[in-house]
Amino acid sequence: MISLLLAPAAFGATMLGGLVALRLKDRLHLILGFSAGAVVGVAFFDLLPEAIHLGQGTPERTMLFVAGGFLFYLLLDRLALLHAAGHEHDGHGHPAPRGGLGALTLVAHSVFDGFAIGFGFQIADAVGVAVAVAVLTHDFSDGINTMTVVLKNGGSRREAFRWLLADSLAPSLGIVIATILPLPVELFGAVLAVFAGLFLYLGASDLVPESHHAHPKFLTTATTVLGAGLVYAVSAALH
Repeated sequence: MISLLLAPAAFGATMLGGLVALRLKDRLHLILGFSAGAVVGVAFFDLLPEAIHLGQGTPERTMLFVAGGFLFYLLLDRLALLHAAGHEHDGHGHPAPRGGLGALTLVAHSVFDGFAIGFGFQIADAVGVAVAVAVLTHDFSDGINTMTVVLKNGGSRREAFRWLLADSLAPSLGIVIATILPLPVELFGAVLAVFAGLFLYLGASDLVPESHHAHPKFLTTATTVLGAGLVYAVSAALH
């Protein structure tokens, strides 16, 4: 039930990210850099060790689930991009709604974020807290990305806000579903390993490149290291 209390926080983090995207365009790289470090830090310092500890098989088997989570998220992103690229223009010569496709992908990602929080608290409160830290920082960047992808692809502000609202509600949906569906104990290790793979993809393949895309500065790298270090400190304190 604790996870349900985080639903408003996930909603607020995503909405705040979207609003910040309109206000602080020149500082987003620092925020995204910190988010990248936090998400990767949770995967390395909390989820992976816990997954190996709770795993029902060998560490090699656990790493297969990590790879599966990583590749699953990669396929979601690539399929959305390929579908959008194949429909760059509609029959009237207007740009295709690539922004909507990108935003829909982010909404789907956010539902999985909610699953991660809900299932994390089923495993242990410490795991749930660590996952929630990573998810909330990622939700903030999701709000930024949702607003940006719609506006950059010709969408109106009203359309962008509608997608932002959907993305903000998506984690709550995932949390509720995960709370209703109990997770068997024997699956704890596998689920944590899959989420570790998801977070590694989000951090290394999405947030880190995005934070350095326009501002490859030392300060951006420093905030990434700071984000990972903060998660390590929190994880060490909880354990």
